[in-house]
Formats: sequence, C-alpha cells, structure tokens
Amino acid sequence: MHLAYPAVLSALLFCTGLYGVLARRNAILVLMSVELMLNAVNLNLVAFDVWLSKTAQDTLHSGQALTLFTIAIAAAEIGIGLAIVLAVYRNRGTSDIDKLRDTAEGPDTSGPDSGGSDGDGPDGDVSDGDGPEAAAVTADEKAEATA
Repeated sequence: MHLAYPAVLSALLFCTGLYGVLARRNAILVLMSVELMLNAVNLNLVAFDVWLSKTAQDTLHSGQALTLFTIAIAAAEIGIGLAIVLAVYRNRGTSDIDKLRDTAEGPDTSGPDSGGSDGDGPDGDVSDGDGPEAAAVTADEKAEATA
C-alpha cells in the first residue's frame, strides 16, 4: 500500500477535527474533535513507521511506540476533560462554550472608568455583600458544597 492513502485519510481526519474544534459550541463535542485530531496523528505515526521500517529494515518501531504513548495521553485527557465539563455543567447548568466564556468575562467594576471609589459604599463604609465580591463568595461556597 502506498504512503499517500493513510496520509490523505489522516489529513482528512485532522481537518474534520480542526473544524469541530473551531465550529462547535458544546464542550463535549470539542473534546471529541480533539480526539479525532489525535487519532489522525496516530494514523500518521503508524503509517510512516511502517513505511520507514520497510526501507531501513528497522526493528525498533518507534512510531508505534509513540502511538501507544499518545493513546495513553489522550485517554488521560478525556478523563480529566470530561470531569471538568461535568463539574462546570453542575455549577452553571450548561456546557455551551460561548455562554461559559460570557459568564467568566463579566464587566470590570474595579477599573478607572467605573466611577466607584475602590469598593466603598455611598456613605464611605465598605459594602457588606451586595457587590460582585459577594457573588464570588457564594460561587465558591456553592463549588465547595457540590464537591
């Protein structure tokens, strides 16, 4: 078999995975697309290993060994990635990447254009939990309660 067949298939798999990473909104589908890209790399590693071992009479098969290492890394990545996605889904109620990015980048209230006086209340005292600091504390408490 020619080297071009697995190389073209690998390029198609990689491009499909890249499209999935760039176009998908759901975090689980993005993780699946990353897995598709890693499998394309594995296919290339094995194909080039077989091709080079025919020409050089190499018995080491380093491409196949590297593929096994990549599969182990991909399995760990999926395990940790799914755990993170499930934790975010429990806390936020969605796994939509755009919505998660919007909630993480809230408006900056401590900047020079905010008009506030460094978190002080209208009477000069520090406010007692009505601002974004109280929301951060309740989010931390919620995260600790679900863990």
